[in-house]
Amino acid sequence: MTGRDCCGLDWPGLMRAGLTRLQLRPEEFWDLTPLELQLMLGPQAAETGLNRSGLEELMRRFPDLAPRTDPPQP
Repeated sequence: MTGRDCCGLDWPGLMRAGLTRLQLRPEEFWDLTPLELQLMLGPQAAETGLNRSGLEELMRRFPDLAPRTDPPQP
């Protein structure tokens, strides 16, 4: 197993870098967005942007929910 999920993120590697190299506490690590973590790790951590197939995979995994329609209040 490479540690990469379907979207190409190496979570074990990112956690290792955040917790050891950046010396973040776990709650600080999980409060970061992927972009913030990438900026903190520097340009060598930069990966290519999201491509069409990556977007389609995200849309398949996390479909938009239909808007909730509440019944009218009397």
